[in-house]
Amino acid sequence: MPIQHDEVTKHKKPDWLKIRLHNNEGYSQVAHIVREHGLHTICSSGRCPNQAECWSRRTATFMILGEICTRSCKFCATASGKPLPPDSDEPRKLARSVSLMGLKHCVITSVDRDDLPDGGASHWAASVRSVRESNPDTTIEVLIPDFDGKEELIDIVLASAPDIVGHNIETVERLTPQVRSRAKYGVSLNVLKHIAGRGATAKSGLMLGLGESEAEVLATMDDLLENGCRILTIGQYLRPTLKHLPVAQYVTPEKFAWYKEEALRRGFTYVESGPMVRSSYMAERAMQRCREENKAGAEHSSDTVAGGTCRAAVRSEQ
Repeated sequence: MPIQHDEVTKHKKPDWLKIRLHNNEGYSQVAHIVREHGLHTICSSGRCPNQAECWSRRTATFMILGEICTRSCKFCATASGKPLPPDSDEPRKLARSVSLMGLKHCVITSVDRDDLPDGGASHWAASVRSVRESNPDTTIEVLIPDFDGKEELIDIVLASAPDIVGHNIETVERLTPQVRSRAKYGVSLNVLKHIAGRGATAKSGLMLGLGESEAEVLATMDDLLENGCRILTIGQYLRPTLKHLPVAQYVTPEKFAWYKEEALRRGFTYVESGPMVRSSYMAERAMQRCREENKAGAEHSSDTVAGGTCRAAVRSEQ
């Protein structure tokens, strides 16, 4: 891809993409702990615009299995290449990090590890179990890769009983081959269908501003719903470097709000939609909504949350 400015990114970004800073006691405490103990969060390494806000609410996202991805998607700034072997002590370190930071809600993600026989699934499961053992009151959300659609590998992660299981569709079907290096639209839908079919709460994320049409966004919502996804995040794609895909459009906050209304009207249980929204943005709110749905369902002799059981609510009632 030629290194050049596109018509959108060579101009000043709109005001609604400015980051609002947070500097309360919660953020300061978490930031101090991260610095003092050299903890690794995707919030920092990924330069997430919502880092301060999330840390203020005692929520953080960790990336496991290293920092080098075996894939090279056109939207992602994560380095690609040959990763190092997994750190067998990482699950313990992760659990310690969550304890030190006093997190109420922990989100775990990873690079793709197509080099490993199980894609890293067993490491995923060990990480979730370790966090839960050391932090029984912390809810756990995972954002998993597609594992090439191999259900037996997905089941290894699901067996560790995370509270919410996310897998991002990323973009509309037409743009998937241009945006994602190996993942396929249909495979991602099948992953979400399998997650929901196993009784877990399925979540996905969608980026806008890559050249998709309104009709394509709505069709993607319908595809996600049809395959059991009930929690959705929608955010603006921002070009990490000039080597990545150009931004085709900056979507207005008003349009994001309209997409949220449409998603809820169509049947999603919880939706976060806005220019700065990322996969784990306000993740604890989705967790709370899941618990509310479970409680309401229990009152009607049902433990099912629109396509998947909320594991956190089930655990809290035991």
